[in-house]
Amino acid sequence: MSTLVTFFSAEGTTKKVAEEFAQKINADIYEIVPEELYTKADINYMNPLSRCNKEQIGKKNVPVKGKVQDFDKYDTVYVGFPIWYAAAPRVVYTFCKGYNWEGKKVYAFATSGGSGIGKTAEKLEEYVKGAASVEAKLIHTADEIVNW
Repeated sequence: MSTLVTFFSAEGTTKKVAEEFAQKINADIYEIVPEELYTKADINYMNPLSRCNKEQIGKKNVPVKGKVQDFDKYDTVYVGFPIWYAAAPRVVYTFCKGYNWEGKKVYAFATSGGSGIGKTAEKLEEYVKGAASVEAKLIHTADEIVNW
């Protein structure tokens, strides 16, 4: 069995951390990409009508491009994302719904400019049904994940 690092990054912060972490632990990596890419205006959480706000509040599915090949071969999956409303962005939940998580260890790592981790692990559990464990941690560097 092996390890997969997946991530969604709206502005590049999470991507940088995920790539560095995957390299450090010699893991496969997969970027979660929405079918419709986000613009700066889409992720302006200060605007109540922005796309990110509508998706989070409405708990909408956000279609994802592509699929992880041979997902079954992974026993440990890291899922990285920026915190939006003390939770993962909706595109992450949509991504998670597309796979069988039975028996996998799931580690969610979140980057944030100021928000806390909240109940991210509990919220994610619903979308990774059957996972052996689900943990979540707010991080700033890849080393914080390595030392988890």
